[in-house]
Amino acid sequence: MNTAKKYMEPTTHIVTGQFVRINQSAASLGERMATQLIDWGIELVWVIAILWLLSMMPDVASTPIIMKIAYVLLLFFPVICYSLLWELFNHGQTPGKRLMKLRVVKTDGSSPSLGALIMRWMLWIADGPTLGFLGIFVMLVTRNHQRFGDMAAGTMVIKLASYNKISVTLDEFDHLSPDYKPYYPQAADLSLEQVNLITQTLKAEPTATHVMALADKVRQVLAITHIKETSSHDFLERIVRDYQYYALQEV
Repeated sequence: MNTAKKYMEPTTHIVTGQFVRINQSAASLGERMATQLIDWGIELVWVIAILWLLSMMPDVASTPIIMKIAYVLLLFFPVICYSLLWELFNHGQTPGKRLMKLRVVKTDGSSPSLGALIMRWMLWIADGPTLGFLGIFVMLVTRNHQRFGDMAAGTMVIKLASYNKISVTLDEFDHLSPDYKPYYPQAADLSLEQVNLITQTLKAEPTATHVMALADKVRQVLAITHIKETSSHDFLERIVRDYQYYALQEV
């Protein structure tokens, strides 16, 4: 069962700003279609509600033209810009995506920019009903189930659970130089959660005693007998950089 699931769910390998290799799982075609149906249902409810309100207004024919334009905008603007507005102001999620636990992100795992979201939204013309839902076919044949809009914007729809895993290593340290030489091969055995604990501890600038205690614990866990650095803080930073180096080699 696990083997089958592995092949059914395409993953994208990401190297973060910390040179940490992670995977994020693309949403399946079925999940994306279910999301779209939910969002269409919400849009339909909006349209029906606005039309009902307009029908209740007396003497619509004599309404000033500016008011008629306002009514049309009220009716159609939220529908036309539905996905753009929700994804822009709700961290890449429409209500349908939120219910299905999906999110729009850049292919490198970061949050999409306004330009990327606009590009993705504009190309719905090619992906949607106007061209016979060509986007569905494109999602079937692309590895990460991307439609034209996703490919042009450099985005993809991922499962929220995998996005949460991405968020455990967002702290930034100096990038590794091309000629960087690791000193502690044991660092490759650390987990993302352990590296996150170290980086969070260093970022919080705790007391020297706290840093020393963590450094001692890391030495014990990794069975390191000889330390090159003169301070516990420098040792922990070196451990993180060595971990970054070995994670990058696996890409």
